[in-house]
Amino acid sequence: MFIFDSDHLSILQRQRGREYKNLIERCSQFQSADFFVTIVSFHEQFNGWTAFVARAKDSAALVRGYQELEKVIDDFSKAQVLPFSTSAADVYDELRKQRVRVGSMDLRIGSIAISHQMTLLTRNVVDFERVPKLSFADWTVAINETL
Repeated sequence: MFIFDSDHLSILQRQRGREYKNLIERCSQFQSADFFVTIVSFHEQFNGWTAFVARAKDSAALVRGYQELEKVIDDFSKAQVLPFSTSAADVYDELRKQRVRVGSMDLRIGSIAISHQMTLLTRNVVDFERVPKLSFADWTVAINETL
């Protein structure tokens, strides 16, 4: 079972580019039921587009911001969304006690992955390798590039 980090999720939402092709190729080896997103990623995307709307200088920007916000809601309504549960909070608190130096949102996503014993799919390898007991992989690179 796999969790898409926000960066992999954004690539899937854009549906273009080499990274998208590599990611789709790897995902096609599994059932769609094997993939999850987190409420934290929803929080990140929701905050990003609401901030975009708040900074909009004209109607065109407002239209784009609201369209993107609507797409986020639609995407997440179709996805398997994992909560930031009590067990994830326990992992998060323990990692903070250990002073793991990773951003709060990333640490929350990593905590959800650890609490569910799932693999996090992310390009943010540098930060996530600091998180003990976290299984992660970057599926945006071609399989032959990882060898």
